[in-house]
Amino acid sequence: IKLGYASEPYYLADQKKDQGNERYKTKNYREALQLYSEAITAKPPNHQKRGTNGTNLMACLICFIALDPECPAYYSNRSACYMMLAQFNDGLKDAKTCVELDSDFTKGYIRMIKCCVALGEVASAKQALQRALEIEPDNAGLKSEKNSVDSLEKFKNEAQSAFNDKEYRKALYCLDRALTIATACRNLKILRAECLAFLGRIPEGQEVANDLLRADGRNADAMYVRGLCLYYEDNLDKAFSHFQQVLRLAPDHRAKHVYKKAKLLKQKKDEGNAAFKASKLSEALSLYSEALEIDPLNKTTNAKLFFNRGTVAARMSKWQQSVDDCTAALNLDDGYLKALLRRAKSLIELESYEEAVRDCEKAVRLDRSVETKRLLQQAKLELQKSKRKDYYKILGVSKTASDDEIKKAYRKRAMVHHPDRHANATEEEKKEHEKKFKEVGEAYGVLTDSKKRTRYDNGHDLDNLDGGHGFSGHGVDPSDIFQAFFHGGAGAPNMGGGMPGGTHFSFGGMGGGGGGAAPGGFSFQFG
Repeated sequence: IKLGYASEPYYLADQKKDQGNERYKTKNYREALQLYSEAITAKPPNHQKRGTNGTNLMACLICFIALDPECPAYYSNRSACYMMLAQFNDGLKDAKTCVELDSDFTKGYIRMIKCCVALGEVASAKQALQRALEIEPDNAGLKSEKNSVDSLEKFKNEAQSAFNDKEYRKALYCLDRALTIATACRNLKILRAECLAFLGRIPEGQEVANDLLRADGRNADAMYVRGLCLYYEDNLDKAFSHFQQVLRLAPDHRAKHVYKKAKLLKQKKDEGNAAFKASKLSEALSLYSEALEIDPLNKTTNAKLFFNRGTVAARMSKWQQSVDDCTAALNLDDGYLKALLRRAKSLIELESYEEAVRDCEKAVRLDRSVETKRLLQQAKLELQKSKRKDYYKILGVSKTASDDEIKKAYRKRAMVHHPDRHANATEEEKKEHEKKFKEVGEAYGVLTDSKKRTRYDNGHDLDNLDGGHGFSGHGVDPSDIFQAFFHGGAGAPNMGGGMPGGTHFSFGGMGGGGGGAAPGGFSFQFG
């Protein structure tokens, strides 16, 4: 009578199993899953009449399993379906049920191992593997599974070790290898997303975190990684909101440390900005430097801090520091337009005009505004001017020097290089001083003439001044300038008092000397 009671559901279950197998073979895993589930849950048709009211499913299944020795295979088959659908937790649950029903069912243990490996559960996989090997020590499939478990354990351990040592590139490599084995391990995915964030690969880290949150909106680890990505994008307010939400879910989460660091970074940056606006430049420089020590991995924020510090340095006329800081900002963000423009301006101040032109040309490719184009024109003009004689350098004065400063500088330089002072020098030395004496005269002639100085400062060619006379000659003998300057001749500046110490000069022109005279026919005597 009992056999008759179970014969109909037994046949139905077996039929469902066979149908499920057919669907599985054609890779129609969802239909196969449904059919295997129907096979597992098949009940006697008169079940309700026996007084169970359909509520004691376990009792029904125990009755059914006792009469159906293939029942563990049904769970094994459904476990395989779950695995093909990447539902490894469900697959593991069925595999465990399978071996609970038949503790010597090797295929059930293999299913357990595969699910545990996919989920990254190495310890559980090793336990299942050990039990399976006790049953079938020579099973070739188990040897393959052992290789997978061993490889996974190796890569997991190496990844965690590298992560702890902040070797994020190495950790990422190991995690990628591990995830080819443990394809559904959430912990490995979270760790990988953290590494991506720390390496500045923010969009990739965000994508991983978002995928995990779509599966589980209360996943604190995934929420933390998304907050971390926002923090590294310098989106601090949203990052803080994420960290706070994580800490509400898990008060001891590692987000606490990052949240504290992020708040300190924001504080120092804000304090630096306030000091700069208040023109407390030294204080701002110090605060930005402190902020840069907080989190070297935050490339976006640090690029802004380097630029800010470079701007402060420029305000303090520390041009090289400004260039160095802007370079550091551009190393972190090569498209940082403000840093590029600031570096170009500081390079102009350092007279590194070719580098300034390169920066400006790159800036124009990024931004074709009038201001950027104007800076490029300025840099090119300064480069053009730098290829001429620098009259300011020749006299040793600044570009803003007054007429009096230029006259004093001329007096000093002309006396140093006057040919009569080097009568006993070698021919080579005489030629060098004669050349410099001539340049000093040229510089004086241009910089004391307001029209010529303006044209010179504006980068215009001086060779066409004075009716075609270039200032390389300018139609003026430097000895005439010297004589006029020190003897108060026609057009000479009034320097007052002439030359000290009874110094006497006589000039015979620069065209060639004779006898023992200095080159150019100069006679220079000191009384």
